[in-house]
Amino acid sequence: MQFNTQLLHGKSIAKNPSREMLPPISQVTAYQYESMEELEKVFQHKSMGYAYTRIGNPTLTSFEQRISELEGGSGAVCCSSGMAAISAAILAVCESGDEIIARSGLYGGTIDLLHDLEKLGIHTVFTKEMTGEALKPLINEKTKLIFAEFISNPALQVLDIPSVSKIAHENGIPLFVDSTTTTPFIAKPLSLGADVVIHSTSKYLNGGGNSIGGVIVDGGKFAWNTDKHKALSEFKKYGKAAFIVRLRTDIWENLGGCMAPVNAFLTCIGLDTLGLRMERICDNADKLARALNQLKGIEVSYLTLDNHPYHDYVDRELNGYGGGILTFRAGSKERAFKIINSLKYVMIASNIGDIRTLVIHPASTLYIRTEKEEREAAGVYEDTIRVSVGIENIEDLTEDFIKAVSESE
Repeated sequence: MQFNTQLLHGKSIAKNPSREMLPPISQVTAYQYESMEELEKVFQHKSMGYAYTRIGNPTLTSFEQRISELEGGSGAVCCSSGMAAISAAILAVCESGDEIIARSGLYGGTIDLLHDLEKLGIHTVFTKEMTGEALKPLINEKTKLIFAEFISNPALQVLDIPSVSKIAHENGIPLFVDSTTTTPFIAKPLSLGADVVIHSTSKYLNGGGNSIGGVIVDGGKFAWNTDKHKALSEFKKYGKAAFIVRLRTDIWENLGGCMAPVNAFLTCIGLDTLGLRMERICDNADKLARALNQLKGIEVSYLTLDNHPYHDYVDRELNGYGGGILTFRAGSKERAFKIINSLKYVMIASNIGDIRTLVIHPASTLYIRTEKEEREAAGVYEDTIRVSVGIENIEDLTEDFIKAVSESE
């Protein structure tokens, strides 16, 4: 079954008893039962059912099953935001005294989170080089997790998943990959060796800019060693499902980071057109990057350009696509602002993955709390402009950007 057909007719597309073509929105707080015995069994996990939306909801289940199937996972948990998903995934495997190895150049919010986790005794070792060889000297008995973005935003560094996962697994360490900027349309990290995939569903999965959410997909293949991962010690009996069981029954339920049912519904609608949107977005981004690359006075970064340091990964891991984000350096902050303010068909906004083309100056917004060294590791300089390319007619986008850049000189 091809991707777009799977989106609409996959095994996880539920056949609803009342025959709705879309998953119904179960916008309720709790669910009633005929007897206390029935409800008791649900709370004991001895019977399938829903009790309270914070710990389970049919609309959320519909979305979780769909994204798990698309990623090739064994199960998924959806959260209130992408940052809630990253936080929950980390806290499910790490506790005080543990270490994380993370790639420098992460999204600014993730960097801030990892710094905040220091207060809980969870230390992060950042590395510019995220390869198997670069990881070897960084791994020690405290290392419980390796975390990276598949295509980093906005640095556009691509993770060598096969190489990194090999070293990680040799040391009994799971690899968690944030695949927000790729989506399962471009590539499926679990098939390349990752153990857990995380998305901010607010971006490409939704596509319409109308809901906030996040999701964690477990590959279900990592052999959790509960002697090494003490946080999972009470879940040893679940074997390879230890992570997702702890994630759902301890972290997700107790921290209360559930996705709103209406947001799950809106994201399910977004999934229906994911393949069509991503194909158009990637094609537009490639054409816009090539047009901008012809201009003097700016420095363009996009994966399909021959001079990009990660260009080889486009065919190796990304099925020929470069994603929907490009950046360019304008020479100064003042010129960057002038270019941004001159665009007619582009919205100034802090999101990515929308059907509309969005633009932002990251240094003065998303990375405003981040130290200069960390900003630059993320490809963010005072003159950097980030573009999240949409589905508009490329002729209009190209003309708009060329005019704005030319008139800013």
